[in-house]
Amino acid sequence: MPPIVSTPVCVTGASGFVASQLIALLLERGYRVRGTVRGEKGRKALAKVLALPGASERLELVDADLLDPPSLERAVKGCEIVMHTASPYFMAYKDPQKDLVDPAVKGTRDVLAACTAAGGVKRVVLTSSVAAMTDEPDEGQLITESTWNEKSSLERNAYYFSKVQAEKEAWRIADEKPGFDLVVINPFMVIGPSLVPSLNESNKVIADVVGGKYPGIVSLAWGFVDVRDVARAHLEAAERKEAKGRYLCANVTMTMRELVGRIARVAPGHKVPKMGFDNGIGNFFTRAGSVFYPRGARDFIRTHLGRVPRFDNSKIQRELGVQFTDIDVTLRDAVDDLVRWGHAPAARSVAA
Repeated sequence: MPPIVSTPVCVTGASGFVASQLIALLLERGYRVRGTVRGEKGRKALAKVLALPGASERLELVDADLLDPPSLERAVKGCEIVMHTASPYFMAYKDPQKDLVDPAVKGTRDVLAACTAAGGVKRVVLTSSVAAMTDEPDEGQLITESTWNEKSSLERNAYYFSKVQAEKEAWRIADEKPGFDLVVINPFMVIGPSLVPSLNESNKVIADVVGGKYPGIVSLAWGFVDVRDVARAHLEAAERKEAKGRYLCANVTMTMRELVGRIARVAPGHKVPKMGFDNGIGNFFTRAGSVFYPRGARDFIRTHLGRVPRFDNSKIQRELGVQFTDIDVTLRDAVDDLVRWGHAPAARSVAA
């Protein structure tokens, strides 16, 4: 399919894990792309992207900061489609309001204000998160696009709270009919191969599993989705006129035991945990030991231990045509890529 617009597609936070894959996909589809970066460090992080076919002719990197509205206005000027992927994501923080909520909410507000001021923007695709949908998996809860996280706060899962507040701010602005459509993608844990050297928090779970960081298997479970599928979801959300509302983007749910088993099968030779702490006694000691973790990780353990999320991903498949990558392929590619970047040790030789 040829590009639906001749103007550049603006991608905020270009050096991010999802954004860099999105830019690669846009270039592959023939789009002109304008990615926002923060200084020379951001440009250097995109070395692999800048070497892709079409990048020298159709990729423009511009300096912009989510806390600098004039720079955002310059970035979106002349664009009909804006992909806002930039938002802080880290589990260790000192001041949740200053470090997480303010940048996420103000950044979203300022990007959308810049789109309004530019005048020509027709659609904004916003990267939110399943964190905006649920705080604490519940056996009786099926996570869907109508689900909102009502439990998180500055004192409880502050990162989750920042995603709720940022997405609600986006919908508040959209309700004021600013002149463009808003479509939101809500991914679960995004994993897979990376085009940038930094290690994102979701892939870090995989790196820790194969790097011997876990003393044993604990009662945690995650929803996973391939970063390349998330990129495709963003593009489909931009290209399909009928796209509307939120789209939960998740492939499968796996407990840690299932995750370890799959990694051992598709990427043998890594030091994965074997001792089982996914039981009542293990839960007791895991919860007690969480006091030694950073605040964000501690909150996550206490609200997710022993719980398995359930979700319905039929809307994104039905309306955007997203077909999810086989999770074994995603895991194998993720592990191989973590080794290439030096985020995980190489596999030991496996006897035939």
